[in-house]
Amino acid sequence: MNIRLVSSAEAEVMDAVRYYERHQPGLGAEFLDELETYLSLVATAPERPTLRHSGYRRVNLKRFPHYLAYTVEAGEVVVLAVAHAARKPDSWKAS
Repeated sequence: MNIRLVSSAEAEVMDAVRYYERHQPGLGAEFLDELETYLSLVATAPERPTLRHSGYRRVNLKRFPHYLAYTVEAGEVVVLAVAHAARKPDSWKAS
């Protein structure tokens, strides 16, 4: 299944990569690798995570404290956020 990140999710990814690279060279690339792994898993089985009351699905990354929030629309996975788990839940909806 095709995956599309909305512009705010793309910005969150780039912010996280820059943050991790500042703290440890190479860590941003490792974040991207894990993110790509989880995006592939979502593309393979997008309906697997439970649908949340807010109408989206959520997948937590294993190594990094981030999660993917997404919907499935017309045969496409639309990633709404790649958010830090320490933020207030659904805070990405306000942006």
